[in-house]
Amino acid sequence: MSSLAFKNLSLAIIRGFVRDKASVFFAIVFPLMFLVLFGGLFGDASTSRVEMIQVGDVAFIDQMPRAEKATFEETFHITHSDDLEASVAKVKKGDADVAVEMRGKTLIAHYTQTDQVKAAVTQGVLRAFVDSTNLALSGKPPTYELQAERVEDDSLKVIQFVTPGLLGWAVAMSASFGAAATLNGWRNSKLLRRLQLSPVPTGTLVGARVSVTIAIALTQMAIFLGLGAAAFGLTLTGAWPVAIPLLVVGTLCFMAIGLLAGAVAKTTEGAVNMANFIVLPMSFLSGSFFPLDAAPAWLQGLAHVLPLWWLNEGMLDVMVRGESATAVLLPMVVLAAFALVVTAIAAKLFRWETT
Repeated sequence: MSSLAFKNLSLAIIRGFVRDKASVFFAIVFPLMFLVLFGGLFGDASTSRVEMIQVGDVAFIDQMPRAEKATFEETFHITHSDDLEASVAKVKKGDADVAVEMRGKTLIAHYTQTDQVKAAVTQGVLRAFVDSTNLALSGKPPTYELQAERVEDDSLKVIQFVTPGLLGWAVAMSASFGAAATLNGWRNSKLLRRLQLSPVPTGTLVGARVSVTIAIALTQMAIFLGLGAAAFGLTLTGAWPVAIPLLVVGTLCFMAIGLLAGAVAKTTEGAVNMANFIVLPMSFLSGSFFPLDAAPAWLQGLAHVLPLWWLNEGMLDVMVRGESATAVLLPMVVLAAFALVVTAIAAKLFRWETT
């Protein structure tokens, strides 16, 4: 690979990106508008049945009046465990909403802030059941009291849970749109054929495009984290730097989607629209804008096969949930496999000129 050719091509691509106001807007400004919106305002949302882990014997539940207990079991989906540490870990991971245990006459609720709405609802509903049970046992001092404890560090704020999803969406959109528009635009303008006939190796052309796309993604990450920290008090957990290689692999994955769209579509507008058709629904189905707890089980299962879900979950694990660096390994493998398969399909369909 010629270093001079690589440098010149990279600079040309960067200049084209900077001069294209629409590309800059949709890659940087438009996603940041959502970051500011979600960081400054966190609206109300509906909630679904609460997943509860009952740790050991919980006398509060056993002594509930029959009517309250029936309503309680309709509100909470209860599983049982004798391991408090494992139960709290599930809540922290997002596999359950709350774990409850009894300490004397105090009901301890270990809850997660991953979904702010559900956290508030969980505490409010539990407190209502505690009050109604105490009222049913009238003639005595209050029998039970509720104590709520967050499983996350108290320093974590709403912005922590919003940032990974919005960043994943921004990178997916930028990488896919950029690849689709560049491939199709260069092919329709005959620039791709001229580059093929030039002495510049194809590997240099591909390397320059990939390098610029990754550089844009890392710039997006720096801007998101910088703005989040400066304006909204964003703080990250210890293993967050491993989100960088995860983001790079995710960028390659969505660049492959853009290449597929660019290879199939006949016009630049068609390529961008096709990429948008793929990425935008994926953003909603992958938790980029809001949690999927209220979605049907089949829809949540569908989300787990989408590459953006793996990117979002991997970043959430290491940036917010305090998971170790190994938490990104499986998402990286899934994203890399997806990128290889889609790239192979795009290469099969690729044509140097419009037919």
